[in-house]
Amino acid sequence: MHMPVTIIGAGLGGLTLARVLHLHGIPAAVYEAESSPTERTQGGLLDIHDYNGQRALQAAGLMDEFHAIVLEGRQAMRVLDQDGTVLLDKADDGTGGRPEVYRGELRRILLDSLPAGTVRWGHKVSSTRTISPGRHEVTFADGGAVVTGLLVGADGAWSRVRPLLSAATPEYVGTSYVETYLYHADSRHPAAAKAVGGGMLMVPAPGREIFAHRESGDTLHTYVALSRPQDWFAGIDFTDAAAATARIAAEFDGWAPELTALITDGDTAPVLRPQYALPAGHRWDRVPGVTLLGDAAHLAPPNGEGANLAMYDGSELAKALAAHPDDVETALTEYEVAMFPRSAEPATFEGGEIPGIDSEHNTARALINMITEQGVQ
Repeated sequence: MHMPVTIIGAGLGGLTLARVLHLHGIPAAVYEAESSPTERTQGGLLDIHDYNGQRALQAAGLMDEFHAIVLEGRQAMRVLDQDGTVLLDKADDGTGGRPEVYRGELRRILLDSLPAGTVRWGHKVSSTRTISPGRHEVTFADGGAVVTGLLVGADGAWSRVRPLLSAATPEYVGTSYVETYLYHADSRHPAAAKAVGGGMLMVPAPGREIFAHRESGDTLHTYVALSRPQDWFAGIDFTDAAAATARIAAEFDGWAPELTALITDGDTAPVLRPQYALPAGHRWDRVPGVTLLGDAAHLAPPNGEGANLAMYDGSELAKALAAHPDDVETALTEYEVAMFPRSAEPATFEGGEIPGIDSEHNTARALINMITEQGVQ
């Protein structure tokens, strides 16, 4: 095997790959565009599923560390109608298989589990190219470069490694999210805090939805979903927080005030999160010495699985490489043959994670689908 394994991207998938490789005695070098682990916030809560994300953490030997960062009680869910009527109120009884953790904390325990120097910070990829069969060059924005015989693109939606394998590019899925926070909600925004409850809130409607989640303490994290073309959002000046908030809130005119307060009472400027996806069932022909994982491989519309699948991809790829240390191509083939159908399956049903934000919405959306099927309005 050409070592170390070169991994582009220090997100959850790339770090899981590096960690499981380390446990099998295989060194890895992770190149990350960010200058440090704290350059930017890492988003809100993720629910880590017992059938993929937790299995990856088990392979990484990090279950004790994982349990230590779980936020108790956050699997509680409420579904409300637009007038505030409670359609579903499910408590967190501790038996669910999707405990909630902060994305940043999960990334921290993965980083802490790696040998010093594994992650090379401040290495933004500018281009990649194949220089011979099974050999690839990665060039960085600072002019440096690395040549490797085993390259893994764990670099997300806009992967610079993907063009070595596929001409596919992400396309807008027709929905964007607008994100904001309410701080000290129990004292400053009591009606909104009561509506959200102790875990997650979802308020569905055709073409528009409100999601909110209670994070640590009494912070509420709101995501507003609107199915609108990108030109519609381009007409909103998000540098003018008050005007942008008013424009988004206008789309929810007539909804219960405790719900619209989750938009209008935000303590942070609204942030636009357009959603993109690769073609459903995206795959590629085997190219020697390179593969992809996570969003770089299978960025999907909301499906509830993004972060979990990325971690599982990382652990499964590492196990395949450990099982075939002298035959990289067999390992990569084995990994891809299993990964392609695994990543395509969640895309066949609606609802779940906001790609690039959080996976907390999967269970609530599944419950909404169930309610809709049963005719509850």
